[in-house]
Amino acid sequence: MSELLTLYTRTGCPLCEEMEGAVRRLLDGSGHTLAPVDVDADADLRGRFGWDVPLLFHGSNEICRHHFDPFAVQAWLRGQSQTA
Repeated sequence: MSELLTLYTRTGCPLCEEMEGAVRRLLDGSGHTLAPVDVDADADLRGRFGWDVPLLFHGSNEICRHHFDPFAVQAWLRGQSQTA
């Protein structure tokens, strides 16, 4: 079953770009999708997250904050493969 991960980001954020690339590499071939969302494009998101990006979520569950955590993403992937 394909799942959607949301990456809250902003334009010009090097940490955001780094996390996006790393997550895409881990998700490659998994069937899961990454959706980057620019927090500056939505006043509610900008108010909610401010400068607190990047943030990687599956639904309402946070996976990573500020820095890519390969262990957290791999644990999430393992959990998804067990529920499929």
